Amino acid sequence: MDVSELYETSDAVALADHVRRGEVHPAELLDEALRRVEALNPRLNAVVMMREGVARRMIEEGLPDGPLKGVPFLLKDLGAEAIDFPGNNGSRLFAETRYGKDSSIYARLRAAGLVTFGRTTSPEGGVGPTTEAAVYGGPTRNPWNLEHTPGGSSGGAAAAVAAGIVPVAHGSDGGGSVRIPASSCGLFGFKATRARLPDGPYVGEGWAGMAIDGFLTRTVRDTAVLLDATQGPDLGAPYVAPPLEASFAAALAPSDRRLRVAFVTTTLTGEAIHPECRSAVEATARLLEGMGHIVEERLPRADTSGMMAAWTKIVGCGTALSVESAVLRRGRPLADDEIESVARTAIAYARSISGADYLEAINKVHAYGREMAAFFEECDVLLTATLAEPPARLGRFNHVGKDYVDYRMGPGMVFAYSPFTAAFNASGQPAASLPLHWTADGLPVGVHLAAAYGRDELLLGLCARLEEAAPWFQRRPPVSMPR
Repeated sequence: MDVSELYETSDAVALADHVRRGEVHPAELLDEALRRVEALNPRLNAVVMMREGVARRMIEEGLPDGPLKGVPFLLKDLGAEAIDFPGNNGSRLFAETRYGKDSSIYARLRAAGLVTFGRTTSPEGGVGPTTEAAVYGGPTRNPWNLEHTPGGSSGGAAAAVAAGIVPVAHGSDGGGSVRIPASSCGLFGFKATRARLPDGPYVGEGWAGMAIDGFLTRTVRDTAVLLDATQGPDLGAPYVAPPLEASFAAALAPSDRRLRVAFVTTTLTGEAIHPECRSAVEATARLLEGMGHIVEERLPRADTSGMMAAWTKIVGCGTALSVESAVLRRGRPLADDEIESVARTAIAYARSISGADYLEAINKVHAYGREMAAFFEECDVLLTATLAEPPARLGRFNHVGKDYVDYRMGPGMVFAYSPFTAAFNASGQPAASLPLHWTADGLPVGVHLAAAYGRDELLLGLCARLEEAAPWFQRRPPVSMPR
């Protein structure tokens, strides 16, 4: 089997096994990844900030003997600070930002043996369910249909993995930013329990604890290995997640436990969703019932609309802090073209929010977490769609000429399109998007599963069983390497 075929037919765990057995060299895998960037990225605009020389040096100096030794990898261009990988954070204002030390998450990824060679695109500030930031000179496109978004904010990561440029990639999730692109690109995306992964040393928490790192993968086991390699608090973490019972890898073992599964075929506030998304939920509910689980339609009693409004305040204030701190550090005013309309209007909105307003917004998010926790005393897992519609067309959610509050809360905008995922950033619960449905015209539609706080292993184990029951690894988008 040649390197291209090996790369195409193996997940990250399998590639690392081939490296370990001496059947392929990390340099050969990097060559293949770079060949795929050259062939596919002009159509996708997903991979940026290439640092081939850094990757070559890592290999030449000797890679750590970690579980993913030799596997090509990409960091999201938002967070994941690394000395060798400057970032833009999706914004002209932050273009080519350099870091004086590695983030904890990157240090752990490097220790796993991964060969990082670049970054992937993100919307400005990580805001929104698309990836169309001006700093990249054009939108990032979905390999399943180039006129549609790959999602956001980890849209570049999802496009790169779905197209086969890399087998796995780093992402982050502050309101669905791993799970939304996973749904949009036919991938697996898992958001762990709050504080399961490290945030330091640059921040203590993101968006009042709603944001966390994560990964875009084609297989559940790749996610398990990445999570095991990176989980656990770092030095000085303000809070930590409950300890795992064993490990994410151990959670993949077969289990005959009968779970109580609640499912919802509307939004969490009772509105209708697209028929394809509803069909995906109903088919998955039948699949789970056939697997022996107790399945019942039940809507959580929680103030999701109130939480969304509170979250809008928190993200607006976070945007203002990020932009205004950068401007203050450099000592010159913000130019007109340095940030996009959504960020600019978010700053104006943040200035209308008092300290008391901000703290009350955090209280609202915490209250929502308690409401959802009460619901999960009556079930083990909640099944919904990941999005209320199939992947949107490009342009609908870009940041051009849009007001921040309307962008998030207005009719047909972010919360109408993505009414599920942020609920579990607010509650801190583990949640995942699984690629179990495609529309008649070939667009992926993810289904979403969430479990109680700290029950990451239970959730990942169920995802593994669904992957066995309805495999998705062999599905490839039209924009990918010829097989």
